[in-house]
Amino acid sequence: MVLGEVGLAILIAGGGIGGLTAALALARHGLQTHVFEQAAAFEEVGAGIQISPNSSRMLHDLGIEKSLQPFVVSPEAAQIRHWRHGKTIAETRLGTQALETYGAPYYHIHRGDLLRVLAEAAQENPLISLHTNARIEAASQNPTGVSLLHAGETYEGEALIGADGIHSAVRTQLWGAEKARFTGHVAWRALVPTEKLPAHLIPRKASVWWGPGKHFVHYYVQGGAMVNCVCVVEKAGWEIESWAHPGTVSELADDFSGWHGDIQQLVAAAEPDSLYKWALFDRAPMAYWGQGRVTLLGDAAHPMLPFMAQGSAMAIEDGAVLANCLANMADTVSALKRYEDIRKPRTAMVQNISRRNARVFHMRGLGAVLRNQLAPWAGQRVMDKIYSYDALAPEADLEQD
Repeated sequence: MVLGEVGLAILIAGGGIGGLTAALALARHGLQTHVFEQAAAFEEVGAGIQISPNSSRMLHDLGIEKSLQPFVVSPEAAQIRHWRHGKTIAETRLGTQALETYGAPYYHIHRGDLLRVLAEAAQENPLISLHTNARIEAASQNPTGVSLLHAGETYEGEALIGADGIHSAVRTQLWGAEKARFTGHVAWRALVPTEKLPAHLIPRKASVWWGPGKHFVHYYVQGGAMVNCVCVVEKAGWEIESWAHPGTVSELADDFSGWHGDIQQLVAAAEPDSLYKWALFDRAPMAYWGQGRVTLLGDAAHPMLPFMAQGSAMAIEDGAVLANCLANMADTVSALKRYEDIRKPRTAMVQNISRRNARVFHMRGLGAVLRNQLAPWAGQRVMDKIYSYDALAPEADLEQD
């Protein structure tokens, strides 16, 4: 099946946030795409995510700003608090300040809500074809194009983009199976109905509590109806890397026993069926992403630890740069190589900062005291570097990052 009236379409494996964002970005440049999602529907497991200005400006450029508004929460600030007495260690204004400083807003949103908005926009776009229950059975490339096999039918395209997540089949086909390293951290995620909490207990902020060997993050999602919690604990002997492994309220309470009363109330009010835990595995930045007409995007290319809240943001940036390269370069292979060259240094930087933060967040003793003194200055510097990036800028500007 040859796709597109002029030339071939771009084939995208994976219909998550990264894959759909890439499809919409390509469509903005007039390029046709086919998105193949192995699940039965475009649904996202998980809970909340943070959409910082470097990614919200991309989403607005895709024309979905109005559709996002019922679901997003714009936090007033980002704050760091002490695990035991709750004292604020550092705080940075967001809200209107983020909009003025970075030219785009800071959002909190549930993953499922964001994916729903992206999927609806893609369904309405005549340049995007969506396929569900679409597990790719085989893929190949030649000097003039790529092809993949799904449900006994062959699809031909100009290029294949592997946006199929941390366990990417496209990456495995390109580079072989990879053995990840367990970091010694186990992460929790949970949702807490706001109505179950005392009024004003949780501020309208992105809050992270630093403690010895663990940390706790919370912020509002679903327009403020829910509080999203992400909690990471140093723990050995449990190494299941799955977003869908259930946990219990009592186990989470044990992990954060002795922490501040606000944390105790959050844990006690958590929805039992929203509690999941997973082991965190580390993967070093890749030396190469693609070969010829096949490349990677998002977690397939640069999976990162959740210590910078930038996983989805990096995938969204990827889509904008990929679309720009493919739209403005005549040779597809060169365009994909250019995309990789632009994106690799930045995503590697964020991967490495996230890896470093795994140590910084959990410091003990004198190291924690010194860290707390430096936090206001160091945190603002990192935020400025990350949030001011504009993936819509010309390539020459992107190279300077």
